[in-house]
Amino acid sequence: MTEDLKLGPIGQIARRVQNIDVATAFFRDVLGLPHLYSYGPLAFFNAGGVRLFLQEGEGHIENSILYFRVEDIHTAASVLKARGVVFIDEPHLIHRHPDGTEEWMTFFKDPGGEPLALMSQLPP
Repeated sequence: MTEDLKLGPIGQIARRVQNIDVATAFFRDVLGLPHLYSYGPLAFFNAGGVRLFLQEGEGHIENSILYFRVEDIHTAASVLKARGVVFIDEPHLIHRHPDGTEEWMTFFKDPGGEPLALMSQLPP
């Protein structure tokens, strides 16, 4: 029976943060993710149909990078810069697929210094 197992789409991504109040304000007010609910040191957001689960934690935190898909990476980066987000780099081409589709990315950090990214696919 295990050979029939098919995993569905990702339902939730967990991310540890240093300060839940600061992180909640950043993800809600700066990045514009819909805030679903909070309780104690936990906050939940809707990230395009995937639930983002933030949990406050102490000390050094190893996190995965969250890549937010956007239609126009240059405009999205400009909007976030206007909101005070400091980017590590500028939007840049990382790969061109055989059909000509381009993969673009740019990286920035959350208030705790953990990496985040914008990604965009541009048609040929």
